[in-house]
Amino acid sequence: MSLLEEILPQSNYHQIRLSLSKTQHLFTKALINGNEGLFIIDTGASNSCIDFKYVEHFKVLAQESEVKAAGAGATDMLTEISKDNNLQIGSWSMKEIELVLFDLSHVNLALEQYESEQIHGIIGADILLATNAVIDYETQSIFLKLQ
Repeated sequence: MSLLEEILPQSNYHQIRLSLSKTQHLFTKALINGNEGLFIIDTGASNSCIDFKYVEHFKVLAQESEVKAAGAGATDMLTEISKDNNLQIGSWSMKEIELVLFDLSHVNLALEQYESEQIHGIIGADILLATNAVIDYETQSIFLKLQ
């Protein structure tokens, strides 16, 4: 047992085991509005997001956005916003979260080249900051503070 596994649960943190891909990305399964998907944990992504093609799968309501997204070699990508969504990772959950919707095909293409699993979205800094997340690389876990 790691030191973090001993200390953090005493401070109202919940431990969630992650998977490590061939590309060295940390993944987790999560539920958006009760529907499961695979998500990269990305400390460099400012917002949590899902791919446009999974709007129906996750039952999200899209609204227009003037914000352009950039990342992983792509820039000026069109986005939409979805508000009032429920996110659950393990037994941790958060209600009324906002998600950015945009085309993640460039990310999935890169993952495919390494024969890694395709993702539905990204858990970004908005969620990680809101939960005071702690990533434990030794145990391949993330600790999210319960609200």
